Amino acid sequence: MSTQEPERLELLQGTLILRTLIFAPQHRQGIARAIQQTSVDQLLVEHGALYPALQRVESRGWIVGQWGERLNEQPQGALLQVDQLGRKQVVRETAKWERLAAAIGRVLGANTQVISDEEFSVFRCQSTVEGISNCPGIDC
Repeated sequence: MSTQEPERLELLQGTLILRTLIFAPQHRQGIARAIQQTSVDQLLVEHGALYPALQRVESRGWIVGQWGERLNEQPQGALLQVDQLGRKQVVRETAKWERLAAAIGRVLGANTQVISDEEFSVFRCQSTVEGISNCPGIDC
């Protein structure tokens, strides 16, 4: 992978946060819960990742927070919402991630032929350096 991988991850986190806040203002915990629910439990946002990502997004001026607001009658800290710059950013970043996801989908779906475990083992063995086998129980 390239050296841009951490930046891409940060952009993905920021995009998910912005995309979540586009629909309705949320408290920090609500953002994590919304991402998890929307992804049908495939994306679990931990506090250790959420708070630094929120700080980056906020420092770039893409979201604003209002203290003293309540959601469901429970005080939960600042109610965050996307501002005008954030709306423009989420459109740009969403388009980039959609292109990336489509490209990955094309690569993964390029050869949909299913092969057996034995065929895969033979393929792996043919891919090894001569004299070195990484296929347990199979002589290559």
